[in-house]
Order: sequence, then C-alpha cells, then structure tokens
Amino acid sequence: MSDLPGAEKKIAAGICGILLGGLGIHKFILGYTTAGIIMLLVSILTFGIGAIIMGPIGLIEGIIYLTKTDEDFVETYIKNQKTWF
Repeated sequence: MSDLPGAEKKIAAGICGILLGGLGIHKFILGYTTAGIIMLLVSILTFGIGAIIMGPIGLIEGIIYLTKTDEDFVETYIKNQKTWF
C-alpha cells in the first residue's frame, strides 16, 4: 500500500463501484457527495430503472479506479477531484 494520502480509498471505492455502482456509494467514499446523491436518487426515484444506467457507470468507474496506479488515482480523484469517469 502506498503512503500517499487518499490512496487508501482506491480499493474501497473500486469495489463499491463494481458491486454497488448504481447506488453511488463509491462517490461518497471519495467525498463526492453531490455526485453520489445524483446516482442514488436516479436509481431510487425511477424505481430501479435508472440503475440500468447508473450500474454500468459505477462498474466502469470501479474498474478504472482499481487499474490506476496509486499515484494516478490520488492525482486524478483526490487532488483534481475528477467526479465522473
């Protein structure tokens, strides 16, 4: 594991993105509250129909998180706060 601040969120965010992507849990882990609320509300307010769109987004983001190096992850998602993909 890297000593970079924020790198510890990579695995948790990646796994949650893959498994619970439609609920936006991975966004909350990274501190992206607005994006997390958007994903959660789209999934809930459409009675799960929106999860058809939000689920694959979470899956893709989870895979992206896990395939980045710790340095790239921290630079992109912790320092630069890239919210989507």
